[in-house]
Amino acid sequence: MHTKEIYLAGGCFWGTEHFFKQIAGVTETEVGFANGHTTAPTYEQVYTDTTGYVETVRVTYDPSLVTLDFLLQMFFVAIDPTSLNKQGHDEGTRYRTGIYYTDAADRTVIDRVYSAEQSRYAETLVVEREPLAAFYPADEYHQDYLDKHPDGYCHLPKALFAFARQAGASFHQQ
Repeated sequence: MHTKEIYLAGGCFWGTEHFFKQIAGVTETEVGFANGHTTAPTYEQVYTDTTGYVETVRVTYDPSLVTLDFLLQMFFVAIDPTSLNKQGHDEGTRYRTGIYYTDAADRTVIDRVYSAEQSRYAETLVVEREPLAAFYPADEYHQDYLDKHPDGYCHLPKALFAFARQAGASFHQQ
């Protein structure tokens, strides 16, 4: 099976990861920290907002089952793209939104979806679009957090997870 990766920062990585795990065609997720300026940061270090890192989810997907275009459209459903360094009740640069890519060819799709989303807002979107410079996985405690703690904190409404499952299923029926 051929897979691709995209790195998405949508606020607290617990909910962002759980959201993307619901979408058919996503084969793996991993939470971690992207695009900062230190080596191998810990959660505690990132939490200080001094490392430059952002809570990010590595989304691995099968492009024969789900497109990057669809995943990015779903990403915009799950975030407020006009909110700088804040999603839900979570505030700080570690909660900024971003799309980080490893395949330069993905930038065309990213820019197309971004432009379509921008046309829906009067305010300028504040979602970063950058090549992935660095990614460090978070501790095991943070991986699949909402699977381990179904009643754990999440900035996303639970109905959004059902929406992701349904949208992914609908995508496959097209």
